[in-house]
Amino acid sequence: MGTPLTPYGANAGGSKREQVAHMFDQIAPKYDFLNHFFSLGIDVLWRKKAVRMLRKERPRRIMDMATGTADFALETRRILGDTVHVTGVDISPGMLEIGRKKVARKQWTDCIELVVGDSVSLPYEEGAFDAYTVAFGVRNFEDLAGGLREMARVLKPGGLGIILEFSRPRKFPMKQLFGFYFRHIMPTVGRWVSKDSQAYRYLPESVAIFPEGDDFITILRENGYVDIQAKPVTGGIATIYQARKPLAR
Repeated sequence: MGTPLTPYGANAGGSKREQVAHMFDQIAPKYDFLNHFFSLGIDVLWRKKAVRMLRKERPRRIMDMATGTADFALETRRILGDTVHVTGVDISPGMLEIGRKKVARKQWTDCIELVVGDSVSLPYEEGAFDAYTVAFGVRNFEDLAGGLREMARVLKPGGLGIILEFSRPRKFPMKQLFGFYFRHIMPTVGRWVSKDSQAYRYLPESVAIFPEGDDFITILRENGYVDIQAKPVTGGIATIYQARKPLAR
């Protein structure tokens, strides 16, 4: 597999997990602004689409992994209503601090809980959740396969995982526009606004090497998921994956 891509490089020291946590702590104050700016607000529509895929599941207990500033958790509560309880998990205390303020402003602290945690070592019993969501987080996992297995462990048998992640468009002109935007515009603007010269260079690089599409479907299948589907959105800029934990035998 080689050395994993890290935000600050091997010479900076620390594991990928530690560097990613530090990076998101650093950019947390500007993260929401830059996230919506770079996606032109389309990321909001992607989250809505992803959450609506859960409606027919009627989940009551949902985990939002890599919750960040809790946008996915908040959208889940807004669309699915007050019968759900969302547990948002993230490795960055700085991102969670901002997320908690957003949850408090909505007065949804009774149904959205945000906790520090790692995808490979979740403090929950097997089958604790009816469903899970992840938005733009799995490519930052230090151990992708281990994180997918651990998230499956805390799903109930038959439970659904929804993973929203960037992908690479394949067709002209979206392929060319996306490539230029990610390689040149995002790192430059991100550096100016966030004051972190590496974070918005790492993020597009992490998209470029992520095993998307059929490759990611294979990884999901190898780590125990069934009924896997991939739905590209906005010309393939992002993909929503659905994957289910098998029913108990």
